[in-house]
Amino acid sequence: MHARIAGTGSYLPEKILTNADLEKFVDTTDEWIRTRTGIESRHIAGEDETTTDLAEKAARIAMLDAGVGPEDIDLIVVGTATPDLVFPNVGTLLQARLDIHGCPAFSVEAACAGFLYALSIAEKFVATGSARCAMVIGADTLSKMVDWKDRSTCVLFADGAGAVILKATEEPGIISTHLHADGRYKDLLLYPDGVSKGFKKVRAGNVGVIMKGNEVYKVAVNTLGALVLETLKANHIGKEKIDWLIPHQANIRIIEAIAKRLDLPMERVIVTIQHHGNTSAASVPLALDAGIRDGRIKRGQLLLLEAFGGGFTWGSALVRY
Repeated sequence: MHARIAGTGSYLPEKILTNADLEKFVDTTDEWIRTRTGIESRHIAGEDETTTDLAEKAARIAMLDAGVGPEDIDLIVVGTATPDLVFPNVGTLLQARLDIHGCPAFSVEAACAGFLYALSIAEKFVATGSARCAMVIGADTLSKMVDWKDRSTCVLFADGAGAVILKATEEPGIISTHLHADGRYKDLLLYPDGVSKGFKKVRAGNVGVIMKGNEVYKVAVNTLGALVLETLKANHIGKEKIDWLIPHQANIRIIEAIAKRLDLPMERVIVTIQHHGNTSAASVPLALDAGIRDGRIKRGQLLLLEAFGGGFTWGSALVRY
């Protein structure tokens, strides 16, 4: 048995923050942000808008697209680094919102690679017969974690949610997934506070995402470059077989570097970073949904999904849509 994508959905908060808006309160410029990251604008969640709020809206669209109801869903896996609560997890909060009862529902914390981790887990459930209709979500509200005075990070991160519905089929859909992590690099990209640390820095009001950009770029390009080649080799296919690259939307330079490794023209890469920013675990499913909705991605085409996040964590999926 295989898992195939039966439907997709996405949601972006209403508030849009442009580079020009950022120029008003942080020492940066539109030109600097665009040339170094590719970002022109990003969506920011409202003060009372949570990760589950975003995930719910994306999930409902995906369910409608797949033609399934609450009674059909027998697994929910959410990739997120920004849960509403310590517990219950976002998966169970979403489950209650959607009137789904009894099935496994949980969240996976793998930073920007969270959706790929969640997709891999859900695919294994379907392949082993433990689920027949799985909901996989990538959702984050990283704007609530950044220091809006830190120009190196606040220009990057944004909010959103993307969802896919996987159904059990006899034809391969999710062909393979490949996951990796290496904690040696933990100090290059992190949020340096949490529950067991007593939220000391949060209470002092001096915490935000910490990123050593140049070092992150180097490791990301090298690891993702090796990852895409690993994925192709594992499936005994050449670069020319890939119809679309759907990358994590972190930095246009990283995206271009990976496309070059695959000998893919940018016309065959789904790029949404200019309007979405880095939405962490949401970025890959958001880009996937965008490519499907505008008609570029068609049934039967071969897709390569990849993402890289703090940890470091990284992962890929080869998908026959």
